[in-house]
Amino acid sequence: MPIDAELLQILVCPEDRTPLTEAGADLVAKINAAIEKGVLKNREGKLVDEKIDGGLVRQDGQYLYAVREDIPIMLIDEAIPLSQVQ
Repeated sequence: MPIDAELLQILVCPEDRTPLTEAGADLVAKINAAIEKGVLKNREGKLVDEKIDGGLVRQDGQYLYAVREDIPIMLIDEAIPLSQVQ
């Protein structure tokens, strides 16, 4: 389910306060494939073992904040560095 447009307008990256955009289906699929393979780590260096339903990408494209069960996980250490999947 897509993120509510009004919510998306007010959400910003908790680290640098830049806007976020909703991740496309291709990117979500790549991330879930990496999670399934057991090779994806979050910013803290911990293995990500739970698939995501969606994601919010930071303006500079470096990090994704996972969305699970329609809830954005907006914690800096939980962000997924996109350099692992692109």
